[in-house]
Amino acid sequence: MFTPIQWLANLLTYKLFSLQEGSVLADSINYFIFDTLKIIILLALIIFIIAIIRSYLPPARIKKILAQKNKYLSYVLAALLGTITPFCSCSAVPLFLGFTEAGVPLGASFSFLIASPMVNEIAVILLLGMFGWKITALYIFSGLIIAIFAGIIIDRLKTDKLILPIGQGGGDIKLELIQNWPERLKYARDYSLNILRKVWPYITIGVALGALIHGYAPADLLVSYAGADKWYAVPLAVIIGIPLYSNAAGIIPLVSALTEKGVAMGSALAFMMSVTALSLPEFMILKRVMKNKLILIFAGVVGLGILITGILFNLILG
Repeated sequence: MFTPIQWLANLLTYKLFSLQEGSVLADSINYFIFDTLKIIILLALIIFIIAIIRSYLPPARIKKILAQKNKYLSYVLAALLGTITPFCSCSAVPLFLGFTEAGVPLGASFSFLIASPMVNEIAVILLLGMFGWKITALYIFSGLIIAIFAGIIIDRLKTDKLILPIGQGGGDIKLELIQNWPERLKYARDYSLNILRKVWPYITIGVALGALIHGYAPADLLVSYAGADKWYAVPLAVIIGIPLYSNAAGIIPLVSALTEKGVAMGSALAFMMSVTALSLPEFMILKRVMKNKLILIFAGVVGLGILITGILFNLILG
Protein backbone atom coordinates (compact mmCIF):
# COMPACT_ATOMS: atom_id res chain seq x y z
CA MET A 1 0.00 0.00 0.00
CA PHE A 2 1.41 3.39 -1.04
CA THR A 3 1.14 5.86 1.83
CA PRO A 4 2.32 9.44 2.52
CA ILE A 5 5.13 7.89 4.59
CA GLN A 6 6.19 5.76 1.63
CA TRP A 7 6.02 8.82 -0.63
CA LEU A 8 8.31 10.72 1.74
CA ALA A 9 10.70 7.75 2.00
CA ASN A 10 10.87 7.56 -1.81
CA LEU A 11 11.40 11.32 -2.07
CA LEU A 12 14.29 11.28 0.37
CA THR A 13 15.87 8.12 -1.04
CA TYR A 14 15.64 8.72 -4.78
CA LYS A 15 15.46 12.51 -5.07
CA LEU A 16 17.33 14.01 -2.12
CA PHE A 17 19.99 11.27 -1.81
CA SER A 18 19.95 10.52 -5.58
CA LEU A 19 20.25 6.77 -5.05
CA GLN A 20 19.58 4.37 -7.91
CA GLU A 21 16.11 2.84 -7.57
CA GLY A 22 16.34 -0.93 -7.27
CA SER A 23 19.89 -0.98 -5.91
CA VAL A 24 20.62 -2.77 -2.64
CA LEU A 25 21.75 0.43 -0.93
CA ALA A 26 18.65 2.35 -2.06
CA ASP A 27 16.34 -0.44 -0.89
CA SER A 28 18.03 -0.51 2.52
CA ILE A 29 17.87 3.28 2.95
CA ASN A 30 14.23 3.36 1.80
CA TYR A 31 13.38 0.54 4.23
CA PHE A 32 15.10 2.40 7.09
CA ILE A 33 13.33 5.74 6.44
CA PHE A 34 9.89 4.19 5.94
CA ASP A 35 9.97 1.91 8.98
CA THR A 36 11.48 4.53 11.30
CA LEU A 37 8.84 7.14 10.43
CA LYS A 38 5.99 4.62 10.56
CA ILE A 39 7.01 3.25 13.95
CA ILE A 40 7.53 6.66 15.59
CA ILE A 41 4.17 8.01 14.31
CA LEU A 42 2.30 4.91 15.51
CA LEU A 43 4.04 5.01 18.87
CA ALA A 44 3.25 8.68 19.41
CA LEU A 45 -0.46 8.13 18.74
CA ILE A 46 -0.97 4.91 20.66
CA ILE A 47 1.19 5.76 23.68
CA PHE A 48 -0.79 8.99 24.08
CA ILE A 49 -4.02 6.96 24.22
CA ILE A 50 -2.49 4.45 26.65
CA ALA A 51 -1.30 7.32 28.85
CA ILE A 52 -4.88 8.56 29.14
CA ILE A 53 -5.89 5.06 30.31
CA ARG A 54 -3.01 4.92 32.81
CA SER A 55 -4.09 8.25 34.31
CA TYR A 56 -7.04 6.40 35.82
CA LEU A 57 -4.74 3.94 37.64
CA PRO A 58 -3.11 5.53 40.72
CA PRO A 59 -0.96 3.32 42.99
CA ALA A 60 -3.69 2.57 45.54
CA ARG A 61 -6.02 1.39 42.80
CA ILE A 62 -3.32 -0.79 41.22
CA LYS A 63 -2.66 -2.48 44.56
CA LYS A 64 -6.38 -3.04 45.11
CA ILE A 65 -6.78 -4.50 41.62
CA LEU A 66 -3.90 -6.96 41.92
CA ALA A 67 -4.39 -8.08 45.54
CA GLN A 68 -7.39 -10.27 44.68
CA LYS A 69 -8.75 -13.04 46.89
CA ASN A 70 -8.87 -15.22 43.79
CA LYS A 71 -5.18 -15.77 43.02
CA TYR A 72 -5.84 -16.85 39.44
CA LEU A 73 -7.65 -13.61 38.73
CA SER A 74 -4.70 -11.68 40.15
CA TYR A 75 -2.36 -13.44 37.69
CA VAL A 76 -4.55 -12.48 34.76
CA LEU A 77 -4.92 -8.87 35.92
CA ALA A 78 -1.18 -8.53 36.58
CA ALA A 79 -0.36 -9.82 33.10
CA LEU A 80 -2.91 -7.47 31.53
CA LEU A 81 -1.48 -4.56 33.51
CA GLY A 82 1.93 -5.48 32.14
CA THR A 83 0.63 -5.03 28.60
CA ILE A 84 -0.04 -1.31 29.18
CA THR A 85 3.31 -0.54 30.81
CA PRO A 86 6.01 -0.01 28.16
CA PHE A 87 9.04 -1.21 30.12
CA CYS A 88 12.05 -3.25 29.15
CA SER A 89 12.93 -6.20 31.38
CA CYS A 90 15.22 -4.11 33.61
CA SER A 91 12.94 -1.10 34.07
CA ALA A 92 10.02 -3.40 35.00
CA VAL A 93 11.96 -4.67 38.04
CA PRO A 94 11.29 -1.61 40.29
CA LEU A 95 7.55 -2.04 39.75
CA PHE A 96 7.90 -5.76 40.49
CA LEU A 97 9.60 -4.89 43.78
CA GLY A 98 6.91 -2.34 44.58
CA PHE A 99 4.21 -4.97 44.08
CA THR A 100 5.90 -7.46 46.39
CA GLU A 101 6.36 -4.78 49.07
CA ALA A 102 2.70 -3.80 48.74
CA GLY A 103 1.57 -7.35 49.47
CA VAL A 104 0.68 -8.42 45.94
CA PRO A 105 1.07 -12.23 45.62
CA LEU A 106 4.54 -13.20 44.37
CA GLY A 107 3.17 -15.19 41.45
CA ALA A 108 1.10 -12.22 40.25
CA SER A 109 4.14 -9.95 40.58
CA PHE A 110 6.09 -12.33 38.35
CA SER A 111 3.22 -12.36 35.83
CA PHE A 112 3.61 -8.59 35.59
CA LEU A 113 7.41 -8.81 35.38
CA ILE A 114 7.14 -11.19 32.40
CA ALA A 115 4.27 -9.52 30.55
CA SER A 116 5.49 -5.92 30.80
CA PRO A 117 8.57 -6.20 28.57
CA MET A 118 7.21 -9.01 26.41
CA VAL A 119 3.72 -7.75 25.55
CA ASN A 120 3.16 -4.01 25.81
CA GLU A 121 1.75 -1.28 23.62
CA ILE A 122 5.08 -0.75 21.89
CA ALA A 123 5.37 -4.42 20.94
CA VAL A 124 1.76 -4.52 19.79
CA ILE A 125 2.09 -1.38 17.64
CA LEU A 126 5.28 -2.57 15.98
CA LEU A 127 3.97 -6.07 15.33
CA LEU A 128 0.70 -4.73 13.96
CA GLY A 129 2.49 -2.42 11.58
CA MET A 130 4.94 -5.06 10.35
CA PHE A 131 3.08 -8.38 10.48
CA GLY A 132 -0.65 -7.63 10.58
CA TRP A 133 -3.36 -8.37 13.13
CA LYS A 134 -3.27 -12.19 12.99
CA ILE A 135 0.39 -12.51 14.02
CA THR A 136 -0.10 -9.71 16.56
CA ALA A 137 -3.13 -11.43 18.12
CA LEU A 138 -1.29 -14.75 18.35
CA TYR A 139 1.69 -13.05 19.94
CA ILE A 140 -0.42 -11.19 22.52
CA PHE A 141 -2.30 -14.36 23.45
CA SER A 142 0.83 -16.50 23.75
CA GLY A 143 2.69 -13.80 25.73
CA LEU A 144 -0.15 -13.49 28.22
CA ILE A 145 -0.41 -17.26 28.57
CA ILE A 146 3.33 -17.52 29.30
CA ALA A 147 3.11 -14.69 31.88
CA ILE A 148 0.02 -16.11 33.62
CA PHE A 149 1.14 -19.74 33.80
CA ALA A 150 4.70 -18.82 34.77
CA GLY A 151 3.26 -16.83 37.69
CA ILE A 152 1.08 -19.76 38.71
CA ILE A 153 3.97 -22.25 38.53
CA ILE A 154 6.36 -20.00 40.47
CA ASP A 155 3.70 -19.52 43.16
CA ARG A 156 2.95 -23.26 43.36
CA LEU A 157 6.66 -23.96 43.91
CA LYS A 158 6.44 -21.98 47.19
CA THR A 159 9.30 -19.67 46.31
CA ASP A 160 8.47 -16.90 48.81
CA LYS A 161 11.41 -17.90 51.01
CA LEU A 162 13.77 -17.28 48.09
CA ILE A 163 13.02 -13.55 48.13
CA LEU A 164 15.70 -11.54 49.94
CA PRO A 165 14.87 -8.56 52.21
CA ILE A 166 14.17 -5.72 49.83
CA GLY A 167 14.67 -2.75 52.10
CA GLN A 168 13.16 0.53 51.15
CA GLY A 169 11.76 2.04 48.03
CA GLY A 170 11.39 -0.87 45.63
CA GLY A 171 8.26 0.58 44.11
CA ASP A 172 8.27 3.29 41.50
CA ILE A 173 4.58 3.85 40.80
CA LYS A 174 4.43 7.63 41.10
CA LEU A 175 1.28 8.32 39.14
CA GLU A 176 -1.19 10.22 41.32
CA LEU A 177 -4.91 10.47 40.70
CA ILE A 178 -5.61 13.10 38.05
CA GLN A 179 -8.91 14.88 38.50
CA ASN A 180 -9.57 16.81 35.27
CA TRP A 181 -9.02 16.53 31.54
CA PRO A 182 -6.52 19.41 31.10
CA GLU A 183 -4.24 17.68 33.64
CA ARG A 184 -4.90 14.31 32.04
CA LEU A 185 -3.99 15.59 28.56
CA LYS A 186 -0.85 17.27 29.90
CA TYR A 187 0.16 14.05 31.64
CA ALA A 188 -0.45 12.05 28.43
CA ARG A 189 1.62 14.53 26.41
CA ASP A 190 4.53 14.51 28.87
CA TYR A 191 4.37 10.74 29.30
CA SER A 192 4.37 10.15 25.52
CA LEU A 193 7.30 12.48 24.94
CA ASN A 194 9.23 10.88 27.79
CA ILE A 195 8.70 7.37 26.39
CA LEU A 196 9.60 8.48 22.85
CA ARG A 197 12.81 10.10 24.11
CA LYS A 198 13.76 6.81 25.75
CA VAL A 199 12.91 4.46 22.89
CA TRP A 200 13.84 6.38 19.74
CA PRO A 201 17.50 5.28 19.90
CA TYR A 202 16.33 1.65 20.13
CA ILE A 203 14.00 2.22 17.19
CA THR A 204 16.75 3.78 15.09
CA ILE A 205 19.32 1.10 15.88
CA GLY A 206 16.81 -1.72 15.50
CA VAL A 207 15.51 -0.50 12.15
CA ALA A 208 19.08 0.17 10.95
CA LEU A 209 20.05 -3.42 11.73
CA GLY A 210 16.85 -4.58 10.09
CA ALA A 211 17.65 -2.50 7.01
CA LEU A 212 21.12 -4.06 6.77
CA ILE A 213 19.66 -7.55 6.97
CA HIS A 214 16.88 -6.56 4.57
CA GLY A 215 19.37 -5.40 1.97
CA TYR A 216 22.57 -7.33 2.51
CA ALA A 217 22.19 -10.49 4.59
CA PRO A 218 22.32 -13.71 2.57
CA ALA A 219 18.90 -15.32 2.80
CA ASP A 220 20.16 -18.86 2.21
CA LEU A 221 22.53 -18.67 5.19
CA LEU A 222 19.81 -17.46 7.56
CA VAL A 223 17.26 -20.00 6.37
CA SER A 224 19.77 -22.84 6.64
CA TYR A 225 20.11 -22.24 10.38
CA ALA A 226 16.64 -21.00 11.32
CA GLY A 227 14.22 -22.55 8.86
CA ALA A 228 11.00 -24.12 10.12
CA ASP A 229 12.28 -27.57 9.10
CA LYS A 230 15.19 -27.39 11.55
CA TRP A 231 14.32 -28.98 14.89
CA TYR A 232 16.92 -26.91 16.69
CA ALA A 233 15.85 -23.54 15.23
CA VAL A 234 13.66 -22.44 18.15
CA PRO A 235 16.01 -23.61 20.96
CA LEU A 236 18.89 -21.90 19.16
CA ALA A 237 16.88 -18.68 18.86
CA VAL A 238 16.11 -18.71 22.61
CA ILE A 239 19.71 -19.45 23.59
CA ILE A 240 21.03 -16.64 21.37
CA GLY A 241 18.37 -14.20 22.61
CA ILE A 242 18.87 -14.49 26.38
CA PRO A 243 22.37 -12.91 26.58
CA LEU A 244 21.17 -9.96 24.49
CA TYR A 245 19.35 -6.96 25.91
CA SER A 246 16.84 -4.74 24.13
CA ASN A 247 13.25 -3.65 24.26
CA ALA A 248 10.50 -4.23 21.71
CA ALA A 249 11.30 -1.02 19.82
CA GLY A 250 14.81 -2.24 19.10
CA ILE A 251 14.23 -5.92 18.40
CA ILE A 252 10.99 -6.09 16.35
CA PRO A 253 12.40 -4.32 13.26
CA LEU A 254 15.22 -6.86 13.32
CA VAL A 255 12.70 -9.69 13.58
CA SER A 256 10.82 -8.27 10.59
CA ALA A 257 13.97 -8.29 8.49
CA LEU A 258 14.80 -11.85 9.57
CA THR A 259 11.38 -13.18 8.58
CA GLU A 260 11.61 -11.42 5.22
CA LYS A 261 14.83 -13.33 4.62
CA GLY A 262 13.09 -16.62 5.29
CA VAL A 263 13.62 -17.23 9.00
CA ALA A 264 10.63 -19.14 10.41
CA MET A 265 8.13 -16.91 12.21
CA GLY A 266 8.10 -19.05 15.34
CA SER A 267 11.90 -18.97 15.56
CA ALA A 268 11.98 -15.19 15.03
CA LEU A 269 9.31 -14.54 17.67
CA ALA A 270 10.98 -16.91 20.15
CA PHE A 271 14.16 -14.91 19.64
CA MET A 272 12.27 -11.67 20.27
CA MET A 273 10.55 -13.02 23.39
CA SER A 274 13.81 -14.23 24.90
CA VAL A 275 15.53 -10.88 24.23
CA THR A 276 12.71 -8.79 25.73
CA ALA A 277 11.52 -11.00 28.62
CA LEU A 278 14.84 -12.51 29.73
CA SER A 279 18.18 -10.74 29.83
CA LEU A 280 21.45 -10.91 31.74
CA PRO A 281 21.14 -7.30 33.01
CA GLU A 282 17.70 -8.16 34.39
CA PHE A 283 19.13 -11.21 36.17
CA MET A 284 21.86 -9.06 37.73
CA ILE A 285 19.25 -6.66 39.12
CA LEU A 286 17.05 -9.50 40.40
CA LYS A 287 20.09 -11.08 42.07
CA ARG A 288 19.97 -8.24 44.61
CA VAL A 289 16.48 -9.16 45.75
CA MET A 290 16.19 -12.92 45.24
CA LYS A 291 18.31 -16.02 45.56
CA ASN A 292 19.95 -17.63 42.54
CA LYS A 293 17.60 -20.58 42.75
CA LEU A 294 14.57 -18.36 42.17
CA ILE A 295 16.28 -16.61 39.24
CA LEU A 296 16.96 -20.01 37.67
CA ILE A 297 13.35 -21.08 38.25
CA PHE A 298 12.11 -17.82 36.71
CA ALA A 299 14.39 -18.14 33.66
CA GLY A 300 13.63 -21.84 33.25
CA VAL A 301 9.84 -21.50 33.41
CA VAL A 302 9.73 -18.50 31.08
CA GLY A 303 12.31 -20.01 28.72
CA LEU A 304 10.31 -23.24 28.46
CA GLY A 305 7.16 -21.26 27.74
CA ILE A 306 8.92 -19.31 24.98
CA LEU A 307 10.33 -22.52 23.53
CA ILE A 308 6.90 -24.17 23.37
CA THR A 309 5.35 -21.02 21.91
CA GLY A 310 7.99 -20.76 19.17
CA ILE A 311 7.50 -24.42 18.19
CA LEU A 312 3.71 -23.98 18.10
CA PHE A 313 4.05 -20.83 15.98
CA ASN A 314 6.17 -22.74 13.47
CA LEU A 315 3.62 -25.56 13.35
CA ILE A 316 0.61 -23.25 13.04
CA LEU A 317 2.13 -20.81 10.54
CA GLY A 318 4.09 -23.35 8.59
